[in-house]
Amino acid sequence: MANNFFRFKQFVINQENCAMKVGTDGCLLGAWANLEASHMILDIGCGSGLIAIMAAQRCPSATITGVEIEEGASQQARENAEASPWSNRIEIINSDFLSYFPNEKFDTIVSNPPYFVNSLKCPDSVRSKARHDDSLASDQLLSHARNLLTDDGRLSVVIPTDIYDKWCTEAKESGLYLSRTTYVHTRAGATPKRVLVEFSKTETECVTTHFTLEEAPGIFSAEATALLKDFYLKL
Repeated sequence: MANNFFRFKQFVINQENCAMKVGTDGCLLGAWANLEASHMILDIGCGSGLIAIMAAQRCPSATITGVEIEEGASQQARENAEASPWSNRIEIINSDFLSYFPNEKFDTIVSNPPYFVNSLKCPDSVRSKARHDDSLASDQLLSHARNLLTDDGRLSVVIPTDIYDKWCTEAKESGLYLSRTTYVHTRAGATPKRVLVEFSKTETECVTTHFTLEEAPGIFSAEATALLKDFYLKL
């Protein structure tokens, strides 16, 4: 059973009311996303508020908004944000992302999106909604995210490698183009199961890299340590 809280160096994520618990995917995205020159940051499907709070820690000048459809999770995210050192810069909104039409546009949008397409669903409807893309299909997420980005804004996501091509095709159809891709290998030589992806409105040459999480089971690589050291207690 997952813990009801996860303690980071500068904040704590309580998660007893969240279907999806703190995991490596969200932590990697929160640390990897390019937040340079970001003043307005949006986290789509923010869950417990993890990535939104990481963004607040990383970017002292930014205002961060998290949108979460599940009421219980959004309330927990709000409480986590309020308990963090950056409560004055984080707003959590309980809303379907597709119904969210803010007055401002965002320099950076991040999301650890639902991605289990046409797979066996969990009997827990809340957890199922968090894990499956029925309520927020990838093409809808990409299209609406593009509309909420500034002209030079960036959308960063973490997704399974087996749907990478699908996302790239749908992104291009929505007017978004690959700008950065990082394949995540659990260990050196292992087939990557996750990929960190950045899209922008401008078509440029995509920078592709590979990232190894562990040197051995339970031992972070040097590059993982460098990426996560500001957050993980044990680094």
